[in-house]
Amino acid sequence: MIIKNEIPILEYDDFSKEIVPPEAELKGIKLPEKCLFAFLGDVVDKYAEPNNAKVVNELVTVSHRVKVYVLHEKKEDICLVQSIVGAPAAVSILDTLLAVGVKKVIAVGSCGVLKELPENAFLVPTKALRDEGTSYHYLPASRYIELDEEPLRVIEKTFSKHDLPFVTCVTWSTDGFFRETRDMVEYRLNEGCAVVEMECAALAACSRKRGAKFGQFLFTADSLANVHEYDARDFGRDSHEKALLLGLDVLREYN
Repeated sequence: MIIKNEIPILEYDDFSKEIVPPEAELKGIKLPEKCLFAFLGDVVDKYAEPNNAKVVNELVTVSHRVKVYVLHEKKEDICLVQSIVGAPAAVSILDTLLAVGVKKVIAVGSCGVLKELPENAFLVPTKALRDEGTSYHYLPASRYIELDEEPLRVIEKTFSKHDLPFVTCVTWSTDGFFRETRDMVEYRLNEGCAVVEMECAALAACSRKRGAKFGQFLFTADSLANVHEYDARDFGRDSHEKALLLGLDVLREYN
């Protein structure tokens, strides 16, 4: 039975069968349970090649070919994927991975700040405001989605092990990069959001729908703290390699 609403994005069907199965592109492949789902640019490929990673398949889209790596480590294998930016594309990739074996997901990428925070600082979201469209196809409508406690604890433990400071936060997940208006930024800030990105709520919703555990940590990039003068800074590029290594270490700690 469809939950119906005058606003289409608020309608939801949790009962009838999906027409296109998410495992279609990776049929016959079994992936490791653990996956680092990265928004880190070319450092993923640069790390994979000299570190015993094998490309087990590629997800082919009209515009991109997404490599699915498996890192063969001493104790266990870890899936490593550099995602396309944006909730619909990212979730289509993640849903495919979940359908063929992934069960524990750590995502890592940059975020914009809504208040004064230095660049390249690390944050761990505890919940995400669902201001994107994709999550509403995986879970009924709600304002927020709470992130899973289990991966959150592992992320915090790993950061503490490295004596790396971080703060927990509420993140604003939005589809509209160029529609982060002055009034909307102030509104989100006043309701408790510290940062903005494009995928967290949707990835969390997809994972919950499929019975997987999801956690994410972010590093600060551009700044919207001064709504009258946007500051791109360096988009957190100095954190890309560090964040990749941290993400892999989180997964090694994740039992």
